[in-house]
Amino acid sequence: MSHRSTPVILGIDPGTRVTGYGVIRIEGHHYLPVDYGCIRPPANYKLSDRYLVIFEGIEQLVELHQPTALVIETQFVQKNVQSAIKLGMARGVAIIAGKKRGIPVFEYAPTQAKLAVVGTGRASKYQVQGMVQRLLNLSQPPEPEDAADALALAICHAQVPAFKLIENEI
Repeated sequence: MSHRSTPVILGIDPGTRVTGYGVIRIEGHHYLPVDYGCIRPPANYKLSDRYLVIFEGIEQLVELHQPTALVIETQFVQKNVQSAIKLGMARGVAIIAGKKRGIPVFEYAPTQAKLAVVGTGRASKYQVQGMVQRLLNLSQPPEPEDAADALALAICHAQVPAFKLIENEI
């Protein structure tokens, strides 16, 4: 884990086909973008191999950026139980990748992240991308949407008062 005084937050938007990630550093009252993008396991991989690609990708991000916190989107219960189980397993490998390195892991609902960056929990993907761009002073909206969502999760975590963090730690 990082021994820096500046907090570094790794946000994860899990998925079996695309897992978005976003890394920010907090300096004072400013959020600085460090890295963002997606982990995309090959579509022809078996599901178990996709989980391994996600795990190893997050491990590489943790090694590279040494975050002080890993933030992940809460499980969204869908009508399709199989999809929900697969997404839950993608969340699980992300959580284990952080915990393996002793990093505290926190979770937030998509509505909490949208509220934190846009001001409404019902914001569109486009609105989230636009506000993340403004908050991080990026030259263009972060692409793809999964990366913007991961950055929004990191920003959401950065805004939570220290005394409330324990409520979101998993």
